[in-house]
Amino acid sequence: MNEIFEKIATCIERGKVNETSPYPPDMKGQPGAVELTKQALDNGAKPQQILTHGFMIGMRRIGDKFGNGQAFIPDLMIAAKAMTASSELLKPYFSSGEIQHKGSFIIGTVAGDLHDIGKNIVKMILEGAGWKVIDLGTDVTTEKYLQAIAQNPKAPVGMSALLTTTMLNMEKSVKEIKSKHPDVRIIIGGAPVTDDYRKKIGADAYFQSPHGLPAYLENLL
Repeated sequence: MNEIFEKIATCIERGKVNETSPYPPDMKGQPGAVELTKQALDNGAKPQQILTHGFMIGMRRIGDKFGNGQAFIPDLMIAAKAMTASSELLKPYFSSGEIQHKGSFIIGTVAGDLHDIGKNIVKMILEGAGWKVIDLGTDVTTEKYLQAIAQNPKAPVGMSALLTTTMLNMEKSVKEIKSKHPDVRIIIGGAPVTDDYRKKIGADAYFQSPHGLPAYLENLL
């Protein structure tokens, strides 16, 4: 069974969605992550094993490559596409409770900002690491964050800002959330954001790239 888990991990790392997918060229015509996930389930593999030894390994590898400058945003996106397509086969097991999420994570791009590529990459990496991601979308007001926190107590919150002008809204949201929920962890990121800015506004963590976020969240459990 370990062999098929490794094949799933490789397909996700390289972005091989299914057998008909033309990418990557050197894997053309080979079974992709979708077929291999179905095969593993048919052969009696537990869904949690597929998630842990297949999906999570593949996403961790591409995340590490991204962090080391060996992979780029398109590589992350296509790896996430392979994982998302395969994870459709595991959704019934999440619903039944057979697979347990590690926890919930709230994420959104702050008010006034409509950029979502960075947020979507973080979402995909966390889902691949076994987290339930509550995606609030873009242009997220403080009130929307507070509503999500009320519905998901103690869930960490991720905020993204891609414009220097919307960083002010990030500061406003962080301060208001912290005033009402001081124990909620807030993680920020985005092109103009820095760790010095994180310290200034009172957020708990800053990541320049998302590959280190799963390990950080693991330490909160």
